[in-house]
Amino acid sequence: MLNTANPTTPKQAGFTLMEVLIALLILSIGLLGLASLQTNGLRSNQMASMRTTATQLANDIADRMRANPTGVDAQNYVIATSDADPVIPAGETCEGSSCTAAQMATYDLAQWRGAVRALPGGTSAIVRTVSVTGTVVTHTVTVYWDEYRKGVSGTNCGSDPSVDLRCISLTL
Repeated sequence: MLNTANPTTPKQAGFTLMEVLIALLILSIGLLGLASLQTNGLRSNQMASMRTTATQLANDIADRMRANPTGVDAQNYVIATSDADPVIPAGETCEGSSCTAAQMATYDLAQWRGAVRALPGGTSAIVRTVSVTGTVVTHTVTVYWDEYRKGVSGTNCGSDPSVDLRCISLTL
């Protein structure tokens, strides 16, 4: 189609190469933003999953302790982060059989510690505290894990995530 003002110059139709390049640039910036948003969403979802697992594990050992008050009174459930995982003797399951309170506590702690180890850098502790008057006994269950998977090992419950593990504490 010829331009009526200047019959020798053709009238422009369609997009220029520059317009197409600008549209592609805008589209690629938008797609990069979406990819970043998706990555952050996945990371947050994974962190929430670890926190949920840690909370469930803390509640799991609390329920096991409530089911074995004799073992709790004998302090069979007290365990430090540095303690080795309890070992269940071969053939002893404490499921459907009669175990002593101490055997049941060992069985519970071995199963529980194994589940805690499934968290990245997972470790745990159960601390017994007696009130000044000696009438109130509490237990604090703490589950630690390396939320950012950086190989950290500090135990200050995440005050500095570059060196400290994240933790969930439950006081009974």
